[in-house]
Amino acid sequence: MLEKPAVTQVAIADLLARRWSPRAIDPDRPVGREDLLALLEAARWAPSCFGEQPWRYLVWDRFRDATAWQRAFACLAEGNQIWANNAPILLLSVATPNFGHNHKPNRWAQHDTGAASENLCLQATALGLVAHQMGGFDPEKAKATFAIPTDHACMAMIAVGYPGSVDALPESLRERELAPRERKPLDSLAFEGDWGQMLQQA
Repeated sequence: MLEKPAVTQVAIADLLARRWSPRAIDPDRPVGREDLLALLEAARWAPSCFGEQPWRYLVWDRFRDATAWQRAFACLAEGNQIWANNAPILLLSVATPNFGHNHKPNRWAQHDTGAASENLCLQATALGLVAHQMGGFDPEKAKATFAIPTDHACMAMIAVGYPGSVDALPESLRERELAPRERKPLDSLAFEGDWGQMLQQA
């Protein structure tokens, strides 16, 4: 597996530093059911407002039901189809809109669904799997294809599998796969006291 640990300004946990979003996936190696369940269990234990757990995941396994997987694959943007066609597992994260206890709108639902998906991706890293979240898909097509309630929010498609050969990617994607990881500097993302005021680091 191609390792691209984050070069951080401050030391962070190794698992966080190792998590990234590869596109090179082994097309011939299925993901075992135990590992898949571990990903979903990790998501289940994410924090959420009132413990609501507003996330839902649709799962498609190419090795168990190729027809259903193909219907999910058809919802992806063309740019993602180029590489995600190798993924044995596709998932769709969905945020439910209302609290269960009072049926009022849950404005934190999408935030909490993202937290659950990050748990899922970290668990994938711990298991030696690739997990790549994608915004490039057609949410309305997904809703119509898979009978998702119209008031629910389709958040991200997630490709999961074992690492594959970078050489199998098209040249443009190969360059992106091998390029150094970059992030905005910490002082442009976190402020102290007032908005825009630099965070004191000592």
